[in-house]
Amino acid sequence: MANLYRHACRILMLPLLAGLAGCNMVVMSPSGDIATQQRDLILVSTFLMLLIIIPVIVLIFYFAWHYRRANTDAVYDPEWHHSTRLEVVIWSAPLAIIVALGAVTWISTHKLDPYRPLDRLDAERPVTADMKPLTVEVVALDWKWLFFYPEYGIATVNELAAPVDVPINFKITASSVMNSFYIPALAGQIYAMPGMQTRLHAVINAPGEFEGFSANYSGAGFSHMRFKFHGLDQAGFDGWVAKVKQQGTMLNRDTYLKLEKPSEREPVRYYGGVENGLYEAVLNMCAQPGKMCMNEMMHVDMMGGGGEDSEGNRERLQYDNRHAGTGEGTSAATFPATGQPARSEGAPEGGNDHGQHGAAPAEGQPADGAQPMQHDMQNMNGHDMNGHQMGGQENGGAPAPDSGSATPDKGSIAPEQLNNSK
Repeated sequence: MANLYRHACRILMLPLLAGLAGCNMVVMSPSGDIATQQRDLILVSTFLMLLIIIPVIVLIFYFAWHYRRANTDAVYDPEWHHSTRLEVVIWSAPLAIIVALGAVTWISTHKLDPYRPLDRLDAERPVTADMKPLTVEVVALDWKWLFFYPEYGIATVNELAAPVDVPINFKITASSVMNSFYIPALAGQIYAMPGMQTRLHAVINAPGEFEGFSANYSGAGFSHMRFKFHGLDQAGFDGWVAKVKQQGTMLNRDTYLKLEKPSEREPVRYYGGVENGLYEAVLNMCAQPGKMCMNEMMHVDMMGGGGEDSEGNRERLQYDNRHAGTGEGTSAATFPATGQPARSEGAPEGGNDHGQHGAAPAEGQPADGAQPMQHDMQNMNGHDMNGHQMGGQENGGAPAPDSGSATPDKGSIAPEQLNNSK
C-alpha cells in the first residue's frame, strides 16, 4: 500500500515538473551581488514563514485523522477550554518568527536601498576607493529603452553593456508614462517616471547576456519593451564602446524627438555622439523646442513666482499632450545587431556646426557646453513624498552667477520674471 502511494505521488508530480521545465529561474540564480542578496532575503523570509505554515498544515491533517468518527480511542472532552502550555506555544512561536522577520526586513531595507552606493562587489570583495563606477542614464520611452553613457559620449537603444565587477550607477527617468526598469539577474526593479529621477546601484559579477524589460504595464507596446544587458570583461566592454562610436550616428534633439514617438519592436540602435545636456533636457521635460524646463520653473517658484508675466508660461509648461495618439515611427539610425530597416522612412537629423555635439540649442535652452540651471531640490521641497528627485541634478544647488553656468537666452521668460513682484 505504501509503495502504491509513493508511485501515485510521483505520477501526479510529473505534470508539475514538466510545467516548471520551461521556467526561467534567474531570480533564484542571479549573476549580480544585489540580486543575490535579494534572493537570499527571499529564501530566509520563506524559511521563517514555513516554520509556522508547515506545522499548522501537518496538525490540520493530524487532527482530522486522529479525531475522525471511526477512531473511538480518541479522547473526547467537550468541557475543555484552556491550556496554558498550549497558549504559550501558540503565541510564542509566531511572535519569535515575527521578531526575526522584522529584524531581517529592517536590516535589508537599509542595506539594499537602491539609492545607497555599493560597499562591496560580492560577499568576499569590498568596493575600494580606486574603483570608478560606471554611470548609465536610462530613459524609458514608448516602447523602448534609451541608454546614455555620459563618460563615453555615446547612447544606445534596447542594448545595455557593463564591465564585470565594476559598480554601476543608474540614473533613471521616463519620457511619458511610468515604467519599471528591471534586470532580474542584476538587481530588483525600480520605477522610471517622467520629470523625476530615480537611482539604482548594482554590479554584475559574471559575464553573459541577460534580459531586461519593463515590469510595469505602460500601453500597447509594453510586452515588447525588452532589451539585452551584456556583462563583459573590461577588454570586451572597451571593444563594445568602440563599436558603438564607430557604427553609431549622432543623437541630437531632433533625432531624440523622432525617437521619442511611440513605436514597437524597435531594433538595437547605436549613437556614437550625443548632444550635450540632452539627458538633463529629457529629465526636465524640455527636450521639445519652446518648452520651459522644470528646474527653470522651480527656480522661478523658489524666487517668489513670476507675477502677471507667468501667463506667458502656460503653453510652455504643457507637457502631457506630446505626440498623443500619433504612433509615428522613429527616425533611422544604425542598428547593427539586427540588420532590420528603420521603422520610419525619414533619415535622422545629423550634427551641424553648433558646438561639439551637433545641434543648435532650442529657444529658451542653454547653449552647448553650458550646464542647465541646477537647484538644491531637497531644500526647496522639490522631492515627492518618497524622496524621488524631480528634475535637475540630484545634488546640485543653484549655481552662482560667476560659476560658469549659462543662463537661458532672451527667448526664455523666466529670468525676466525673477525680480517681478507683481
